Amino acid sequence: MEWFQKLLLIFKDKQLRNKILFVLALLAVSRLAANIPIPGIDLENLKRFFSQNELLGLLNVFVGGAFSNLSIVMLGLGPYITSTIIIQLLTMIFPALEKMYKEEGEAGRARFNKYGRILTVPLAVLQAYAMLMLFQKQGAIAVLPAWQMITSIITITGGALFLMWLGELITEKGVGNGVSILIFAGIVADTPSQIRQIALSWDSSKALPYIAFFIIALVIIAGVVLITEAKRNIPVNYAKRVRGNKMYGGVSTYLPINLNPAGVIPIIFALSILLFPTMIANFLTVGGNAFIANTAKAVSLFLSNVWVNGSLFFVLVFLFTFFYTAVTFDPKSIATNLQKMGGFVPGIRPGESTAKFLQKILYRTLFIGALSLSLIAVMPSIIQGITGVVAFQFLIGGTAILIVVSVVLDIWRQVKAQMEMRDYENL
Repeated sequence: MEWFQKLLLIFKDKQLRNKILFVLALLAVSRLAANIPIPGIDLENLKRFFSQNELLGLLNVFVGGAFSNLSIVMLGLGPYITSTIIIQLLTMIFPALEKMYKEEGEAGRARFNKYGRILTVPLAVLQAYAMLMLFQKQGAIAVLPAWQMITSIITITGGALFLMWLGELITEKGVGNGVSILIFAGIVADTPSQIRQIALSWDSSKALPYIAFFIIALVIIAGVVLITEAKRNIPVNYAKRVRGNKMYGGVSTYLPINLNPAGVIPIIFALSILLFPTMIANFLTVGGNAFIANTAKAVSLFLSNVWVNGSLFFVLVFLFTFFYTAVTFDPKSIATNLQKMGGFVPGIRPGESTAKFLQKILYRTLFIGALSLSLIAVMPSIIQGITGVVAFQFLIGGTAILIVVSVVLDIWRQVKAQMEMRDYENL
C-alpha cells in the first residue's frame, strides 16, 4: 500500500494538489472542445470516411477523436509542433537564432518561443484549408460556400491556437510538459470506447493477434521504462574554497546523462513529418491532372507499405533524438558552469577538455538510447510485417503506448521532485 500512502501525501500538499487539479481542469476543457463540431457538417458521413482511411484514423487517435468530429480543435497541436520543428531546424542555419536559444537565458527562450507561436498561425491556416479541401474532394463533406469555408478556417485556426495556449498553461502552472500531456489525453480519451468495441465484436479466431499485441505492449512498456530511467553518471568533484571563516566545496557528486534525454519528443516530431507527405499525396490523388494524380497515388501506395513506413519511422526517430538533444543539451555551457563553480571531472582538465569529454560520453549513450527508442517505435510494424496481423491496430498501439508511458513517467518524476522539495523546506 506504499503507492496509496504516496497518493495521500500528494493530495496533502496544497501547492501540488492545486497544480494537479489545474491540469485536470484544463484537460477537461480540451476534451470538451474536441467534441464541439464545426456547424453545417454531416458527422455520420465523415465518421464513415474516417473508418475507411487508416492514415486519418491514426491522426484521429492522437487528437482524441477531434478529427472525425471535425471539431474546432481538429488539428490538435500539429501546427504548433510543426512550427517548433521548423524554428529549431533554423537554429542550425542561423547563428543568431542559436545564440538566442542557448546563450540569452530565459529572455532569449521566451523570444524563441514567441516566434514559434507566430509561425503556428499561418501553418494552422494552411492545414485547415488543406484538410477541408481534402474532405470535400473525397466526398466526406459537402462543398462549402466561400463564406463558410472562411469561417471554418478561422474557427479551426482559433482552436489550434487555443490548444497551444492550454499546453503552455499546463507547462507553466501545472505538472509536466503541456504538449505531451494533451497528446496523452487525446490517446487515452477513446480507450474505454475501444475496449467496449473489442468486447462487443470479439471473435475467438482473432485471439492470437490480441495475445500477441498484449505481449508486445508489455515488452514496449518495459523497454520505455528502462530507456527513460537509464542514466550514465559522470563523477564530479568540487574544489575546496575558503571565504571568510567558512569553507565551501570539497564534495563529490555526479552529473547524470540520460540514455534518452529527448524523451517522447522525437516520436511526436517523427510522426508529424512522416504523415505530412502522405497527406499531400492523398490530397493530390483527386486532382484534375491525370499525371499528378497517378504520381501522387504511387507515392501514397509506396509510403503505405509497412516496411517503407517502418523504415522511415525508424530513421526519423533516430535522427530527431540526436537533433533535439543537440538543441537542448550543450556540453560547452555545462563545462563552463562547472568551471565557474569550481567543479571538475576527475582526470579531465576544466573548460574545453571537459566539454569534449561530455560530448563524447553524450554521443555514446545517445546512440544506444536513440537506437533503442527507434526499435521500440517500429516493433509493432515489424511484427505486423512478419505475421500479417492487423497493421493499423499494431502501429497505433505501439506508438501510443510509447507516448503514454513516457508522459506518465515524466509526470511522476516531476511530482516526486516537488514532494522532495517540500520535505527539504520542512527541514
